[in-house]
Amino acid sequence: MTLAIWIATALAAFAIMEVWAALLHGRVWHHALWSIHRSHHMKRRGAFEQNDALAFLHAPIAAGLIIYGGEGAPGPLREAAFGFGLGMTAFGLAYVLVHDGLVHRRLPVSGLARIPYLARVRDAHRVHHSTGGPPFGLFLGPLVLARRAAAGAAEDAPSQRAR
Repeated sequence: MTLAIWIATALAAFAIMEVWAALLHGRVWHHALWSIHRSHHMKRRGAFEQNDALAFLHAPIAAGLIIYGGEGAPGPLREAAFGFGLGMTAFGLAYVLVHDGLVHRRLPVSGLARIPYLARVRDAHRVHHSTGGPPFGLFLGPLVLARRAAAGAAEDAPSQRAR
């Protein structure tokens, strides 16, 4: 039962983090924290950019959940906290590898582009950098672009009124 809780909450946390990251990126990074995030949309000078500091905002929360999951009072809440912390950590690691590594070439992981969906993720994020608009998420970026394209095509199509 414990393993099932860990897996379920880790998967849920990973999915929630993608939605949360997209909301933060679009509503906070591109507005209130633009003075920091702007460095990510400019040519980088050196190994780091100011925007890198934003990556550390969620690590203490994930670490706290994992610690509580190991040390807290036995029960389903402790197991869920552990799983959620693992899911947040997995999302953070995947984000760094794909975003910083594959998309922005800051890590030697270009081989990830052999996975067709990750190549589409890379391309979708490059659309964000070229327009400054959506998609603000990373892993769902290709789906957001496809949905926006379909909505645009529907708006461009002649209306099908009944005669």
